[in-house]
Amino acid sequence: MTKGWGLRSYLPRALASCVTAAALVVTASMVLRAAEMPTNDYPTAARADYVFACMQVNGQTRENLMKCSCSIDVIAELLPYDSYEQAETVMSVIQKGGENVSVLRSPMFQEKVKNLKRAQVEGELRCF
Repeated sequence: MTKGWGLRSYLPRALASCVTAAALVVTASMVLRAAEMPTNDYPTAARADYVFACMQVNGQTRENLMKCSCSIDVIAELLPYDSYEQAETVMSVIQKGGENVSVLRSPMFQEKVKNLKRAQVEGELRCF
């Protein structure tokens, strides 16, 4: 019996080809699904901080938990996390006051704050 061309040598090669093809299909479908999914770049702690503050203002109820969670989801959909973080920082420093606050009142920083406030309004309109 000759080796190399029998059924025994063909099956492992065919099986390896099928496994490789299946792996490529699975990888391609994962890449496509990842491209379709929205980016969730907001850390859980940032979302939780927003929800806690929102509930502090609106009331500590289950209904407000859902509304506040919805609101931060809308904000995250409209504004990348780095922009959210910058605007939150500007608003926090301005609220505390001090001698360096005037720098944060420049048009560049105020535009960041306006973008966050627009996203917050959209969140309120959709969720409350």
